[in-house]
Amino acid sequence: MKPLMILGIVLIILGAIGLVVQGVTYTTREKVVDVPGIIQVSAETQKTVPIPLIAGGVALVAGIAVVVVASKKP
Repeated sequence: MKPLMILGIVLIILGAIGLVVQGVTYTTREKVVDVPGIIQVSAETQKTVPIPLIAGGVALVAGIAVVVVASKKP
């Protein structure tokens, strides 16, 4: 398979995932109180990194364009 075709397929997959998921959520653990030997309290915080719809759409369209161009090349 041509490298350009693989790039196009990867862009299509990433674009589709970006349109469906619309954000990545992750959890961080932070120490709130830390008294050595006595008490240690931590809190978990969820944070979300949004993925704009336009980014997923652009990746999807670019992937389709790359696949079309790669398939027409001799």
